[in-house]
Amino acid sequence: MRKSINAFFVAAGLLFTANIANAQQKFAHLNSALIIEAMPEVKAARTTLEAFGKTKQADVEKMISEYQVKLQAAEAKQKTMSEANKETVGKELQTMGAELQDLQKRIEDARAKAQQEMEAKNAELFNPIQVKADAAIKAVSKEKGFAYVFDTANQALVYWDGGDDITAAVKAKLGIAATAAPKK
Repeated sequence: MRKSINAFFVAAGLLFTANIANAQQKFAHLNSALIIEAMPEVKAARTTLEAFGKTKQADVEKMISEYQVKLQAAEAKQKTMSEANKETVGKELQTMGAELQDLQKRIEDARAKAQQEMEAKNAELFNPIQVKADAAIKAVSKEKGFAYVFDTANQALVYWDGGDDITAAVKAKLGIAATAAPKK
């Protein structure tokens, strides 16, 4: 019986110590999407990406226009075919068909390449912004002594009760004017 009582007191002591240790850990949450959206670099990056995208789109549209002109020429040539010129026009149509197929393949390749270049440009422009925001988040978290910081933007946390929202502090660290965060 005495061993049971001792074991109970040891277990109670360990439980009490664990609760004190847990009480000392600080938790916070933030919304990284709001922070990144407020960064001035984002607007410049979007403008650059949009201009880059328009250039790539214009290149593809130029090729499509060329394809349409050649297709109309081939259709017009086909209408001129008769029994007298069947062999000559047939060879010309065959050549035009090969050119159209080649141009269609080049258009598809240009679209795929443009998509890859857009993805690379997006990463080139937005990765440094993400790195800067992450550094500010880590700095504020260390300064305020938080053990854990949850990002509500990517739904890593579906419920929280209390905790400190450090979105404004991270914005301040980045030199961004603080605005009221929307209520959820």
